[in-house]
Amino acid sequence: MATQRSRRAVLGAVGASLATGGCLGMVAQTGDSGTSPVSALVAGSLKGTFERLNEGLDRRLRVEAHGSVTAARLVASGNRDPDLLALADTDLYDAIVDADWYARFATNALVVAYDATSDGGRRVRAGQRWFDPFVAGEVRLGRTDPDLDPLGYRTLFALELAARRHDRPGLCEAVLGPDQIYPETGLLSRFETGDVDAAVVYRSMAVERDYDYRELHPAVDLSDPDRDEEYRTASHTLADGRTVRGEHVAYGVQARSADAATRAAFDTLVAGDLLRERGFEVPERFPVSEGDVPRGYA
Repeated sequence: MATQRSRRAVLGAVGASLATGGCLGMVAQTGDSGTSPVSALVAGSLKGTFERLNEGLDRRLRVEAHGSVTAARLVASGNRDPDLLALADTDLYDAIVDADWYARFATNALVVAYDATSDGGRRVRAGQRWFDPFVAGEVRLGRTDPDLDPLGYRTLFALELAARRHDRPGLCEAVLGPDQIYPETGLLSRFETGDVDAAVVYRSMAVERDYDYRELHPAVDLSDPDRDEEYRTASHTLADGRTVRGEHVAYGVQARSADAATRAAFDTLVAGDLLRERGFEVPERFPVSEGDVPRGYA
């Protein structure tokens, strides 16, 4: 059963204002070292947001970031038991984690980030259609692994939807290659060092790092909840045999601890102000809780 929380109540729980900060890395830890930290296992695209969130909390937040599929598997296998689990695909809470509850708190869009200083990047910027330079072999493209990261399979959905929209059968085969795949944090490093000319990323990732990027049509970028029927026509079967279908990008967070510090981090995140300024979309009806919501979070 879904429960919608009051945005006013959420905003009322938010404390100190947040300052600019954060850097790319796998684990970040700041704050009072004399206090046990709140642990957060998060999607790679949320790492910078959680690092900045950390600066507004009274108790430090220890952040570990992976592709969302990897993060979900770490929890499901018992190898991690974080206070907060924030994923880039809410379906993973049911499909892998078997979570009692979670809250949807933000959406996003796929974009193509490009290096405006490279020939390939300039071709992406100037191309009539965003995928034409990839088909022509003029651009070194980077993307994430669909078996480890929702961004990876969402990239495949975008290409499948574009192929149908532009009547380009074979588009996926023309664009995709095994040498394009990197872990999410590795993809950004490769892009920033010029090893790839362009990368399919979330808009929030491009905004956060001040990348040049090309927006995709809403019929392709997985940003619009009202287009889910269209998005679901795209699908991909993962290496573990699970078939995933297109849907608008939806982020979720589960608080797995009842202590006040975890609640403070949860409330500050889902309030949405920090998310909006970093390129996420926060629909007015969010946050929306799904499942058996524990006392204090309903």
